[in-house]
Amino acid sequence: MYNPTVARLTYRAVLGRRRAAILFVLPALLLAIAVAVRTFNGVDDQVAADVLGGFALAVMVPLIGVIAGTGAIGPEIDDGSIVYLLAKPVKRPTIIVTKLTVAIAVTMVFSAVPTLIAGFILNGNGQQVAMAYTVAALVASIAYSALFLLLGTVSRHAVVIGLVYALVWETLFGSLVSGARTLSVQQWALSLAERIAGEGLIGSDVGLPTAVALLVGVTAAATWYAGQKLRVLKLAGEE
Repeated sequence: MYNPTVARLTYRAVLGRRRAAILFVLPALLLAIAVAVRTFNGVDDQVAADVLGGFALAVMVPLIGVIAGTGAIGPEIDDGSIVYLLAKPVKRPTIIVTKLTVAIAVTMVFSAVPTLIAGFILNGNGQQVAMAYTVAALVASIAYSALFLLLGTVSRHAVVIGLVYALVWETLFGSLVSGARTLSVQQWALSLAERIAGEGLIGSDVGLPTAVALLVGVTAAATWYAGQKLRVLKLAGEE
């Protein structure tokens, strides 16, 4: 279910010049914020949790997920070059799984690693804050990548829809409407972080069993449906 050739082409697409610039800017900004907070505020566990929760998990991880997830397949569908890949003797579910693997790897590297480093800068992993948010970033990377890869297969406006979900639904509606938080990848990831970190530092509106079930279910469903959509995508010569 993993094709090295498809993976190589996908890495090249996701890490192209324009996208790579954004991928590097967000982690760099997080680290700059962490250094500034540590310099002017000193070591504070709650401040560390607030910075990692407010920027790393709420902003950086979903944005990188949008870039990697939609970039893994969306541009190929938009410009028509996907037909050359589909013409090869590679099963379409294999293409989706390979592209998802690449999207997850890129999202994890550019989000979880900077989150861990920023956490150590902020408070040296006191109260397991850095580790908690790193785990949250890792699991959120999987779900975001699957969701945004699916968007890339079903819509030409995947980036816009992904940004609306990440920045409007999760951040705005999530802060105003409590019911919306149940359908938030961020809240599911926070549930795992809450279990790891010191008591009272991190909170989630979703229980851990529910969060795990939703993370697994949404990731599996999005991956399966993306495979189905690609399976029925017609080549010009098949019409």
